[in-house]
Amino acid sequence: MNRFGRKMMRAWAEAGTRYMPFADVATPDLPLSKLLRLSLFQVSVGMALVLLVGTLNRVMIVELDVPASLVGIMLALPLAFAPFRALIGHRSDTHKCELGWRRVPFMWNGTLAQFGGFTIMPFAILVLAGQDQAATAPVWVGYISAALAFLLVGAGVHVTQTAGLALATDLTPQESHAKVVGLMYLMQLLGMIATALLFGAALANFSPGRLIQVIQGAAVATVALNIISLWKQETRRPPRGAAIQQDDPTFAESWAKFCEGSSAILRLTIVGLGTIAFNMADVLLEPFGGEVLGLSVSYTTKLTALFAVGGLTGFASAVWITQRGMEAYAVARAGALIGLPAFALVLASVPTAILPFFLVGNFLIGYGGALFAHGTLTATMNRAPVSQAGLALGAWGAVQATAAGLALAFAGTIRDISTAALSGASLPWGFSGAAAGYAIVYAIELALLALTIVATIPLLRHARSAVLEGRSAAPDAALAARGGAG
Repeated sequence: MNRFGRKMMRAWAEAGTRYMPFADVATPDLPLSKLLRLSLFQVSVGMALVLLVGTLNRVMIVELDVPASLVGIMLALPLAFAPFRALIGHRSDTHKCELGWRRVPFMWNGTLAQFGGFTIMPFAILVLAGQDQAATAPVWVGYISAALAFLLVGAGVHVTQTAGLALATDLTPQESHAKVVGLMYLMQLLGMIATALLFGAALANFSPGRLIQVIQGAAVATVALNIISLWKQETRRPPRGAAIQQDDPTFAESWAKFCEGSSAILRLTIVGLGTIAFNMADVLLEPFGGEVLGLSVSYTTKLTALFAVGGLTGFASAVWITQRGMEAYAVARAGALIGLPAFALVLASVPTAILPFFLVGNFLIGYGGALFAHGTLTATMNRAPVSQAGLALGAWGAVQATAAGLALAFAGTIRDISTAALSGASLPWGFSGAAAGYAIVYAIELALLALTIVATIPLLRHARSAVLEGRSAAPDAALAARGGAG
Protein backbone atom coordinates (compact mmCIF):
# COMPACT_ATOMS: atom_id res chain seq x y z
CA MET A 1 0.00 0.00 0.00
CA ASN A 2 1.42 3.41 -0.98
CA ARG A 3 1.83 6.35 1.40
CA PHE A 4 -1.42 7.99 0.33
CA GLY A 5 -3.34 4.76 0.93
CA ARG A 6 -1.87 4.37 4.42
CA LYS A 7 -2.84 7.94 5.28
CA MET A 8 -6.39 7.35 4.06
CA MET A 9 -6.72 4.18 6.12
CA ARG A 10 -5.38 5.92 9.22
CA ALA A 11 -7.76 8.86 8.73
CA TRP A 12 -10.70 6.49 8.22
CA ALA A 13 -9.86 4.56 11.40
CA GLU A 14 -9.58 7.77 13.41
CA ALA A 15 -12.86 9.06 11.97
CA GLY A 16 -14.57 5.78 12.91
CA THR A 17 -13.75 6.07 16.60
CA ARG A 18 -14.43 9.80 16.58
CA TYR A 19 -17.76 10.01 14.78
CA MET A 20 -19.33 6.53 14.98
CA PRO A 21 -21.28 6.33 18.26
CA PHE A 22 -19.62 4.02 20.79
CA ALA A 23 -17.16 2.58 18.24
CA ASP A 24 -14.38 2.96 20.82
CA VAL A 25 -16.19 0.67 23.27
CA ALA A 26 -15.36 -2.48 21.28
CA THR A 27 -12.28 -4.55 22.16
CA PRO A 28 -10.61 -7.55 20.45
CA ASP A 29 -12.35 -9.86 22.94
CA LEU A 30 -15.70 -8.08 22.58
CA PRO A 31 -16.27 -6.83 19.02
CA LEU A 32 -18.95 -4.24 18.37
CA SER A 33 -21.14 -6.84 16.62
CA LYS A 34 -21.29 -8.98 19.79
CA LEU A 35 -21.99 -5.94 21.94
CA LEU A 36 -24.80 -4.82 19.63
CA ARG A 37 -26.25 -8.35 19.71
CA LEU A 38 -26.23 -8.24 23.52
CA SER A 39 -28.06 -4.92 23.42
CA LEU A 40 -31.08 -6.56 21.75
CA PHE A 41 -32.56 -7.20 25.20
CA GLN A 42 -32.87 -3.42 25.49
CA VAL A 43 -34.85 -3.39 22.23
CA SER A 44 -37.33 -5.81 23.82
CA VAL A 45 -37.53 -3.56 26.90
CA GLY A 46 -38.19 -0.53 24.69
CA MET A 47 -40.91 -2.46 22.87
CA ALA A 48 -42.59 -3.30 26.17
CA LEU A 49 -42.46 0.34 27.30
CA VAL A 50 -44.01 1.58 24.04
CA LEU A 51 -46.76 -1.00 24.23
CA LEU A 52 -47.63 -0.30 27.86
CA VAL A 53 -47.11 3.44 28.21
CA GLY A 54 -47.60 4.50 24.59
CA THR A 55 -50.19 2.31 22.87
CA LEU A 56 -52.27 0.55 25.51
CA ASN A 57 -52.96 3.62 27.65
CA ARG A 58 -54.43 5.46 24.64
CA VAL A 59 -56.45 2.45 23.48
CA MET A 60 -57.80 1.66 26.94
CA ILE A 61 -58.79 5.26 27.74
CA VAL A 62 -60.17 6.42 24.40
CA GLU A 63 -61.22 3.38 22.34
CA LEU A 64 -62.17 0.98 25.18
CA ASP A 65 -63.50 3.72 27.52
CA VAL A 66 -61.63 2.52 30.61
CA PRO A 67 -61.32 5.24 33.31
CA ALA A 68 -57.93 6.98 33.22
CA SER A 69 -57.43 6.40 36.94
CA LEU A 70 -57.82 2.63 36.48
CA VAL A 71 -55.49 2.72 33.48
CA GLY A 72 -52.90 4.66 35.45
CA ILE A 73 -53.04 2.12 38.28
CA MET A 74 -52.76 -0.82 35.86
CA LEU A 75 -49.79 0.77 34.10
CA ALA A 76 -48.19 1.40 37.48
CA LEU A 77 -48.47 -2.28 38.49
CA PRO A 78 -45.48 -3.35 36.35
CA LEU A 79 -43.39 -1.03 38.49
CA ALA A 80 -44.37 -2.77 41.74
CA PHE A 81 -41.15 -4.76 41.38
CA ALA A 82 -39.04 -1.64 40.84
CA PRO A 83 -37.96 -1.28 44.52
CA PHE A 84 -36.45 -4.77 44.26
CA ARG A 85 -34.10 -3.87 41.42
CA ALA A 86 -31.26 -3.16 43.82
CA LEU A 87 -31.79 -6.57 45.41
CA ILE A 88 -31.98 -8.19 41.97
CA GLY A 89 -28.71 -6.54 40.99
CA HIS A 90 -27.05 -7.68 44.21
CA ARG A 91 -28.31 -11.24 43.74
CA SER A 92 -26.97 -11.34 40.18
CA ASP A 93 -23.63 -10.03 41.48
CA THR A 94 -23.33 -12.94 43.94
CA HIS A 95 -25.38 -15.72 42.27
CA LYS A 96 -23.74 -19.17 42.08
CA CYS A 97 -25.05 -21.55 39.41
CA GLU A 98 -23.90 -25.11 38.67
CA LEU A 99 -23.70 -24.14 34.99
CA GLY A 100 -21.36 -21.31 35.90
CA TRP A 101 -23.63 -18.38 35.04
CA ARG A 102 -24.57 -15.36 37.15
CA ARG A 103 -26.59 -13.06 34.90
CA VAL A 104 -28.10 -15.47 32.32
CA PRO A 105 -30.56 -17.23 34.72
CA PHE A 106 -32.00 -13.87 35.75
CA MET A 107 -32.34 -12.67 32.16
CA TRP A 108 -34.00 -15.90 31.05
CA ASN A 109 -36.50 -15.95 33.92
CA GLY A 110 -37.30 -12.31 33.19
CA THR A 111 -37.93 -13.16 29.54
CA LEU A 112 -40.34 -15.95 30.49
CA ALA A 113 -42.24 -13.58 32.80
CA GLN A 114 -42.59 -11.00 30.01
CA PHE A 115 -43.83 -13.65 27.57
CA GLY A 116 -46.42 -14.94 30.04
CA GLY A 117 -47.72 -11.46 30.77
CA PHE A 118 -48.06 -10.52 27.09
CA THR A 119 -49.87 -13.74 26.16
CA ILE A 120 -52.76 -13.15 28.59
CA MET A 121 -52.78 -9.33 28.43
CA PRO A 122 -55.00 -8.68 25.35
CA PHE A 123 -57.79 -10.96 26.57
CA ALA A 124 -57.54 -9.52 30.07
CA ILE A 125 -57.90 -5.98 28.69
CA LEU A 126 -60.97 -6.90 26.64
CA VAL A 127 -62.59 -8.48 29.70
CA LEU A 128 -61.67 -5.42 31.76
CA ALA A 129 -63.34 -3.17 29.18
CA GLY A 130 -66.34 -5.48 28.68
CA GLN A 131 -65.84 -5.59 24.91
CA ASP A 132 -67.38 -8.05 22.41
CA GLN A 133 -67.81 -11.62 23.78
CA ALA A 134 -66.36 -10.49 27.14
CA ALA A 135 -69.27 -8.11 27.79
CA THR A 136 -71.01 -10.66 30.03
CA ALA A 137 -67.89 -11.80 31.93
CA PRO A 138 -67.64 -10.96 35.65
CA VAL A 139 -65.84 -7.68 36.30
CA TRP A 140 -63.50 -9.20 38.89
CA VAL A 141 -62.08 -11.56 36.25
CA GLY A 142 -60.95 -8.57 34.21
CA TYR A 143 -59.38 -6.86 37.21
CA ILE A 144 -57.45 -9.92 38.40
CA SER A 145 -56.29 -11.10 34.98
CA ALA A 146 -55.23 -7.62 33.85
CA ALA A 147 -53.35 -7.02 37.10
CA LEU A 148 -51.56 -10.38 36.73
CA ALA A 149 -50.61 -9.62 33.13
CA PHE A 150 -49.18 -6.20 33.94
CA LEU A 151 -47.35 -7.54 37.00
CA LEU A 152 -45.71 -10.33 34.99
CA VAL A 153 -44.55 -7.95 32.29
CA GLY A 154 -43.22 -5.53 34.88
CA ALA A 155 -41.32 -8.22 36.78
CA GLY A 156 -39.82 -9.51 33.55
CA VAL A 157 -38.69 -6.10 32.36
CA HIS A 158 -37.02 -5.20 35.66
CA VAL A 159 -35.23 -8.52 36.09
CA THR A 160 -34.08 -8.70 32.46
CA GLN A 161 -32.89 -5.11 32.27
CA THR A 162 -31.07 -5.09 35.61
CA ALA A 163 -29.20 -8.35 34.95
CA GLY A 164 -28.59 -7.47 31.30
CA LEU A 165 -27.01 -4.11 32.06
CA ALA A 166 -24.85 -5.76 34.72
CA LEU A 167 -23.76 -8.40 32.18
CA ALA A 168 -22.81 -5.66 29.74
CA THR A 169 -20.55 -4.07 32.35
CA ASP A 170 -19.04 -7.49 33.18
CA LEU A 171 -18.00 -8.02 29.58
CA THR A 172 -16.22 -4.67 29.18
CA PRO A 173 -13.23 -3.05 30.90
CA GLN A 174 -13.78 -0.75 33.87
CA GLU A 175 -13.08 2.46 31.94
CA SER A 176 -15.76 1.63 29.35
CA HIS A 177 -18.65 0.86 31.72
CA ALA A 178 -20.35 4.24 31.43
CA LYS A 179 -20.13 4.16 27.62
CA VAL A 180 -21.51 0.63 27.48
CA VAL A 181 -24.46 1.57 29.67
CA GLY A 182 -24.99 4.52 27.34
CA LEU A 183 -25.01 2.20 24.31
CA MET A 184 -27.59 -0.02 26.01
CA TYR A 185 -29.96 2.89 26.58
CA LEU A 186 -29.36 4.13 23.04
CA MET A 187 -30.58 0.76 21.76
CA GLN A 188 -33.64 1.01 24.01
CA LEU A 189 -34.53 4.34 22.43
CA LEU A 190 -34.01 2.95 18.92
CA GLY A 191 -36.24 0.02 19.84
CA MET A 192 -38.89 2.43 21.07
CA ILE A 193 -38.78 4.41 17.82
CA ALA A 194 -39.01 1.33 15.60
CA THR A 195 -41.75 -0.41 17.55
CA ALA A 196 -43.79 2.79 17.95
CA LEU A 197 -43.85 3.21 14.18
CA LEU A 198 -44.66 -0.49 13.71
CA PHE A 199 -47.48 -0.48 16.27
CA GLY A 200 -48.83 2.75 14.79
CA ALA A 201 -49.03 1.19 11.33
CA ALA A 202 -50.54 -2.06 12.68
CA LEU A 203 -53.26 -0.21 14.62
CA ALA A 204 -54.14 2.28 11.87
CA ASN A 205 -57.48 0.46 11.54
CA PHE A 206 -58.15 -0.38 15.18
CA SER A 207 -60.12 -3.43 16.20
CA PRO A 208 -59.99 -5.74 19.24
CA GLY A 209 -58.72 -8.57 17.04
CA ARG A 210 -55.88 -6.43 15.73
CA LEU A 211 -54.97 -5.45 19.31
CA ILE A 212 -54.68 -9.15 20.22
CA GLN A 213 -52.39 -9.77 17.24
CA VAL A 214 -50.11 -6.84 18.11
CA ILE A 215 -49.67 -7.79 21.78
CA GLN A 216 -49.09 -11.49 21.08
CA GLY A 217 -46.65 -10.57 18.32
CA ALA A 218 -44.76 -8.54 20.91
CA ALA A 219 -44.63 -11.63 23.16
CA VAL A 220 -43.00 -13.75 20.45
CA ALA A 221 -40.60 -10.95 19.47
CA THR A 222 -39.52 -10.55 23.11
CA VAL A 223 -38.45 -14.20 23.40
CA ALA A 224 -36.69 -14.15 20.02
CA LEU A 225 -34.75 -10.96 20.73
CA ASN A 226 -33.67 -12.03 24.19
CA ILE A 227 -32.52 -15.49 23.08
CA ILE A 228 -30.39 -13.92 20.34
CA SER A 229 -29.08 -11.40 22.87
CA LEU A 230 -28.07 -14.06 25.43
CA TRP A 231 -26.52 -16.61 23.08
CA LYS A 232 -22.90 -17.30 24.10
CA GLN A 233 -22.46 -13.99 25.88
CA GLU A 234 -21.61 -14.88 29.48
CA THR A 235 -18.54 -17.02 30.17
CA ARG A 236 -19.32 -20.17 32.15
CA ARG A 237 -17.41 -20.52 35.42
CA PRO A 238 -18.79 -23.62 37.19
CA PRO A 239 -18.30 -23.56 40.99
CA ARG A 240 -17.14 -27.19 41.09
CA GLY A 241 -13.35 -27.37 41.35
CA ALA A 242 -13.00 -23.59 41.70
CA ALA A 243 -10.88 -22.06 44.44
CA ILE A 244 -12.70 -21.43 47.69
CA GLN A 245 -13.68 -17.79 47.90
CA GLN A 246 -14.67 -15.61 50.79
CA ASP A 247 -18.35 -15.32 51.60
CA ASP A 248 -20.13 -12.68 49.57
CA PRO A 249 -21.35 -9.62 51.47
CA THR A 250 -24.99 -9.52 52.43
CA PHE A 251 -27.36 -7.12 50.71
CA ALA A 252 -27.43 -4.90 53.81
CA GLU A 253 -23.62 -4.68 53.84
CA SER A 254 -23.45 -3.95 50.12
CA TRP A 255 -26.19 -1.32 50.39
CA ALA A 256 -24.42 0.39 53.30
CA LYS A 257 -21.23 0.55 51.25
CA PHE A 258 -23.10 1.95 48.26
CA CYS A 259 -24.75 4.67 50.38
CA GLU A 260 -21.48 5.87 51.93
CA GLY A 261 -21.28 9.65 51.80
CA SER A 262 -23.54 12.45 52.97
CA SER A 263 -25.15 13.11 49.56
CA ALA A 264 -26.42 9.58 48.83
CA ILE A 265 -30.01 10.33 49.88
CA LEU A 266 -30.02 13.66 48.06
CA ARG A 267 -28.79 11.99 44.86
CA LEU A 268 -31.56 9.41 44.99
CA THR A 269 -34.09 12.13 45.82
CA ILE A 270 -33.09 14.07 42.71
CA VAL A 271 -33.58 10.95 40.60
CA GLY A 272 -37.04 10.44 42.08
CA LEU A 273 -38.23 14.05 41.74
CA GLY A 274 -37.04 14.48 38.17
CA THR A 275 -38.41 11.12 37.08
CA ILE A 276 -41.87 11.88 38.47
CA ALA A 277 -41.78 15.30 36.80
CA PHE A 278 -41.04 13.87 33.36
CA ASN A 279 -43.03 10.63 33.60
CA MET A 280 -46.40 11.96 34.74
CA ALA A 281 -46.87 13.09 31.16
CA ASP A 282 -46.21 9.63 29.70
CA VAL A 283 -49.63 8.20 30.46
CA LEU A 284 -51.43 11.37 29.32
CA LEU A 285 -49.67 12.66 26.20
CA GLU A 286 -51.44 10.30 23.81
CA PRO A 287 -54.88 10.56 25.49
CA PHE A 288 -54.37 14.35 25.53
CA GLY A 289 -53.73 14.28 21.79
CA GLY A 290 -56.77 12.12 21.16
CA GLU A 291 -59.28 13.65 23.59
CA VAL A 292 -58.31 17.33 23.50
CA LEU A 293 -56.70 17.75 20.07
CA GLY A 294 -58.76 15.09 18.25
CA LEU A 295 -55.85 13.04 16.86
CA SER A 296 -56.27 9.44 15.64
CA VAL A 297 -54.87 6.29 17.30
CA SER A 298 -52.26 5.86 14.58
CA TYR A 299 -51.17 9.50 14.86
CA THR A 300 -50.90 9.53 18.64
CA THR A 301 -48.98 6.22 18.66
CA LYS A 302 -46.43 7.84 16.37
CA LEU A 303 -46.04 10.55 19.00
CA THR A 304 -44.15 7.95 21.04
CA ALA A 305 -41.67 7.73 18.18
CA LEU A 306 -41.32 11.53 18.22
CA PHE A 307 -40.79 11.38 21.98
CA ALA A 308 -38.11 8.70 21.48
CA VAL A 309 -36.40 10.76 18.77
CA GLY A 310 -36.24 13.62 21.26
CA GLY A 311 -34.74 11.22 23.78
CA LEU A 312 -32.21 9.95 21.24
CA THR A 313 -31.16 13.48 20.37
CA GLY A 314 -30.94 14.41 24.05
CA PHE A 315 -28.87 11.36 24.80
CA ALA A 316 -26.41 12.15 21.99
CA SER A 317 -26.15 15.71 23.30
CA ALA A 318 -25.53 14.44 26.82
CA VAL A 319 -22.69 12.19 25.64
CA TRP A 320 -21.16 15.06 23.67
CA ILE A 321 -21.20 17.61 26.50
CA THR A 322 -20.16 15.06 29.14
CA GLN A 323 -17.07 14.14 27.12
CA ARG A 324 -16.18 17.84 27.13
CA GLY A 325 -16.10 18.03 30.91
CA MET A 326 -19.59 19.05 32.03
CA GLU A 327 -20.41 17.65 35.47
CA ALA A 328 -23.03 14.89 35.44
CA TYR A 329 -25.50 16.75 37.65
CA ALA A 330 -25.12 19.86 35.50
CA VAL A 331 -26.33 17.72 32.59
CA ALA A 332 -29.26 16.52 34.69
CA ARG A 333 -30.14 20.11 35.65
CA ALA A 334 -30.01 21.17 32.00
CA GLY A 335 -32.57 18.47 31.23
CA ALA A 336 -34.87 19.77 33.96
CA LEU A 337 -34.49 23.33 32.64
CA ILE A 338 -35.46 22.21 29.14
CA GLY A 339 -38.52 20.49 30.58
CA LEU A 340 -39.97 23.82 31.73
CA PRO A 341 -40.61 25.29 28.24
CA ALA A 342 -41.50 21.80 26.95
CA PHE A 343 -44.53 21.44 29.22
CA ALA A 344 -45.40 25.10 28.70
CA LEU A 345 -45.64 24.45 24.93
CA VAL A 346 -47.94 21.46 25.49
CA LEU A 347 -50.22 23.65 27.59
CA ALA A 348 -50.07 26.42 25.01
CA SER A 349 -51.41 24.09 22.31
CA VAL A 350 -54.86 24.15 23.98
CA PRO A 351 -55.81 27.84 23.80
CA THR A 352 -53.93 28.44 20.55
CA ALA A 353 -55.00 25.20 18.80
CA ILE A 354 -51.53 25.13 17.21
CA LEU A 355 -50.56 21.48 16.76
CA PRO A 356 -46.81 22.22 16.25
CA PHE A 357 -46.69 23.55 19.84
CA PHE A 358 -47.80 20.12 21.05
CA LEU A 359 -45.35 18.29 18.76
CA VAL A 360 -42.36 20.45 19.71
CA GLY A 361 -43.27 20.17 23.39
CA ASN A 362 -43.48 16.38 23.06
CA PHE A 363 -40.03 16.32 21.42
CA LEU A 364 -38.50 18.56 24.10
CA ILE A 365 -39.96 16.43 26.91
CA GLY A 366 -38.10 13.45 25.46
CA TYR A 367 -34.97 15.55 24.96
CA GLY A 368 -34.93 16.96 28.49
CA GLY A 369 -35.81 13.61 30.03
CA ALA A 370 -32.86 11.97 28.25
CA LEU A 371 -30.46 14.61 29.50
CA PHE A 372 -31.75 14.14 33.01
CA ALA A 373 -31.58 10.32 32.89
CA HIS A 374 -28.08 10.32 31.39
CA GLY A 375 -26.78 12.78 33.97
CA THR A 376 -28.13 10.90 36.98
CA LEU A 377 -27.10 7.50 35.60
CA THR A 378 -23.56 8.70 34.86
CA ALA A 379 -23.28 10.15 38.35
CA THR A 380 -24.46 6.86 39.85
CA MET A 381 -21.94 4.83 37.85
CA ASN A 382 -19.11 7.20 38.70
CA ARG A 383 -19.80 6.73 42.41
CA ALA A 384 -20.41 2.97 42.28
CA PRO A 385 -18.18 0.92 44.63
CA VAL A 386 -15.87 -1.59 42.98
CA SER A 387 -17.50 -4.90 41.95
CA GLN A 388 -21.02 -3.57 42.57
CA ALA A 389 -22.17 -2.80 39.04
CA GLY A 390 -25.38 -4.76 39.50
CA LEU A 391 -26.21 -3.06 42.79
CA ALA A 392 -25.40 0.42 41.45
CA LEU A 393 -27.56 -0.03 38.36
CA GLY A 394 -30.25 -1.65 40.47
CA ALA A 395 -30.33 1.24 42.95
CA TRP A 396 -30.65 3.83 40.20
CA GLY A 397 -33.22 1.70 38.41
CA ALA A 398 -35.19 1.04 41.60
CA VAL A 399 -35.64 4.73 42.40
CA GLN A 400 -36.18 5.67 38.77
CA ALA A 401 -38.74 2.95 38.07
CA THR A 402 -40.57 3.38 41.38
CA ALA A 403 -40.87 7.10 40.74
CA ALA A 404 -42.09 6.38 37.21
CA GLY A 405 -44.76 4.05 38.59
CA LEU A 406 -45.93 6.62 41.11
CA ALA A 407 -46.01 9.19 38.32
CA LEU A 408 -48.27 6.99 36.19
CA ALA A 409 -50.67 6.29 39.06
CA PHE A 410 -50.76 9.93 40.20
CA ALA A 411 -51.24 11.31 36.69
CA GLY A 412 -54.35 9.31 35.87
CA THR A 413 -55.91 9.80 39.30
CA ILE A 414 -55.24 13.54 39.41
CA ARG A 415 -56.57 13.93 35.89
CA ASP A 416 -59.85 12.15 36.71
CA ILE A 417 -60.38 13.98 40.02
CA SER A 418 -59.58 17.38 38.48
CA THR A 419 -61.83 16.79 35.49
CA ALA A 420 -64.73 15.78 37.74
CA ALA A 421 -64.19 18.69 40.14
CA LEU A 422 -63.94 21.26 37.35
CA SER A 423 -66.72 19.92 35.14
CA GLY A 424 -69.08 22.69 34.23
CA ALA A 425 -66.67 25.36 35.45
CA SER A 426 -65.87 28.22 33.10
CA LEU A 427 -62.09 28.40 32.94
CA PRO A 428 -59.96 30.86 30.95
CA TRP A 429 -57.84 30.13 27.86
CA GLY A 430 -59.91 27.16 26.71
CA PHE A 431 -59.01 24.81 29.56
CA SER A 432 -62.62 23.86 30.29
CA GLY A 433 -63.88 20.28 30.08
CA ALA A 434 -61.39 17.47 29.49
CA ALA A 435 -58.48 19.87 29.03
CA ALA A 436 -58.74 21.10 32.64
CA GLY A 437 -57.64 17.79 34.18
CA TYR A 438 -54.65 17.54 31.87
CA ALA A 439 -53.64 21.13 32.62
CA ILE A 440 -53.54 20.44 36.38
CA VAL A 441 -51.17 17.50 35.84
CA TYR A 442 -48.83 19.52 33.61
CA ALA A 443 -48.77 22.36 36.16
CA ILE A 444 -47.72 19.89 38.87
CA GLU A 445 -44.94 18.63 36.61
CA LEU A 446 -43.65 22.15 36.14
CA ALA A 447 -43.49 22.60 39.92
CA LEU A 448 -41.63 19.30 40.39
CA LEU A 449 -39.09 20.28 37.74
CA ALA A 450 -38.44 23.52 39.64
CA LEU A 451 -37.85 21.51 42.84
CA THR A 452 -35.46 19.22 40.97
CA ILE A 453 -33.44 22.19 39.73
CA VAL A 454 -33.17 23.56 43.27
CA ALA A 455 -32.12 20.15 44.66
CA THR A 456 -29.13 19.94 42.28
CA ILE A 457 -27.59 23.17 43.61
CA PRO A 458 -25.77 21.61 46.64
CA LEU A 459 -24.30 18.83 44.51
CA LEU A 460 -23.07 21.25 41.86
CA ARG A 461 -21.52 23.47 44.53
CA HIS A 462 -19.75 20.45 46.01
CA ALA A 463 -18.47 19.44 42.57
CA ARG A 464 -17.15 22.96 41.87
CA SER A 465 -15.44 23.05 45.28
CA ALA A 466 -13.76 19.72 44.57
CA VAL A 467 -12.50 21.01 41.22
CA LEU A 468 -11.15 24.21 42.77
CA GLU A 469 -9.44 22.26 45.56
CA GLY A 470 -7.85 19.98 42.99
CA ARG A 471 -6.54 22.95 41.01
CA SER A 472 -5.14 24.66 44.11
CA ALA A 473 -3.52 21.42 45.28
CA ALA A 474 -1.70 20.91 41.98
CA PRO A 475 0.65 23.95 42.24
CA ASP A 476 1.40 23.10 45.89
CA ALA A 477 2.35 19.58 44.92
CA ALA A 478 4.57 20.88 42.12
CA LEU A 479 6.36 23.28 44.49
CA ALA A 480 6.86 20.52 47.01
CA ALA A 481 8.35 18.30 44.35
CA ARG A 482 10.74 21.03 43.26
CA GLY A 483 11.74 21.67 46.89
CA GLY A 484 12.45 18.02 47.42
CA ALA A 485 14.49 17.91 44.25
CA GLY A 486 16.47 20.94 45.38
